[in-house]
Amino acid sequence: MTPTFIRPPALQPGDTVAALSLSSGFVTEVMHRYEAGIRQIGAAFGWQIVPAPNALRGEEYLSQNPQARADDLHWALENPDIAGILSIIGGDDSVRLLPYLNLELIRRHPKVFLGFSDATVTLMQFLRAGVCSFHGPALLTDLAEHGGIRPEVARGVRQAVMSAQPFTFQAAPAWTEQRLEWLPELQETPRDFAPSEGWTWLQGQQPTEGHLIGGCLEVLDMLNGSPGWPEPDLWRGAVLVLETSEDVPPPHQVGYWLRNFAAQGILQTAAGLVLARPRSYPPEMVQGLYGWVRKVLREAGREDLPVLANVDFGHTSPQLTLPLGARARLDPLAGTFAVLEGGVKQPLD
Repeated sequence: MTPTFIRPPALQPGDTVAALSLSSGFVTEVMHRYEAGIRQIGAAFGWQIVPAPNALRGEEYLSQNPQARADDLHWALENPDIAGILSIIGGDDSVRLLPYLNLELIRRHPKVFLGFSDATVTLMQFLRAGVCSFHGPALLTDLAEHGGIRPEVARGVRQAVMSAQPFTFQAAPAWTEQRLEWLPELQETPRDFAPSEGWTWLQGQQPTEGHLIGGCLEVLDMLNGSPGWPEPDLWRGAVLVLETSEDVPPPHQVGYWLRNFAAQGILQTAAGLVLARPRSYPPEMVQGLYGWVRKVLREAGREDLPVLANVDFGHTSPQLTLPLGARARLDPLAGTFAVLEGGVKQPLD
């Protein structure tokens, strides 16, 4: 049975959006970057950004108080003045929030939640609560981009969380993984972007459809086996969207994680697979990754599964915004990746 998800109201210009530190409290060390992100978000989308009560209390406090981070999420959900929720930055310990998260609040107060990396934990809890969530840029990353938000990023956010219409993803013409220090004097210095080699179809010939689910593989590995791991029904018939972080896991490790997915029956019932451009992979590692993906799918009897790779989301820039829970279509013949239904609803729906 195909799962169904509540679509939160679309965000509109003038909306108030809460900024949350659900993992790292690093933001207090780069407040100039935070302020630049607020300015750029206001200019691009018209949102008013307000910090959650504990979001700016610093690394030490937030590390010691995972419940305070969960409380911020609950505050944003229950506050009628807050229209949406934005992750400030990732980290490595959102899994510690699981004992404190209230899925019923998520279900009763569905709102746009946008983030990636360690926010994968929270994105999955929205899906477990039956609410669409949005894998996309955090406040301190692409939304506070050096020299301004990239047009591809702004378009991706608008089409995913500000419109209820279907849309087709487009490959970015250029990309980067350059690390430019987050210093005040460099904030208006654009990073170097190189021409993109485009997306790659690894296998599959027939079009397929399914709801989107996934996130950062390293974070999914931390979540795997915990009470926060999505139930089998949430994986069945899905288009898996998976990416890797700046930890740069070797190709064989990605293969091992996918073997776990096969052991759970996830690959056997998947409708498709979309892989992000892997961060800091030289060409030989990319080919090794593709080899492992094909190998594991062959082991799982899924040589028919459509697989699209090198897609613009995750830990390289610019990144698309993926409406998790929304139904999508992969068409290897047409070479397209499209969302068939918006992940949000118009406020008056």
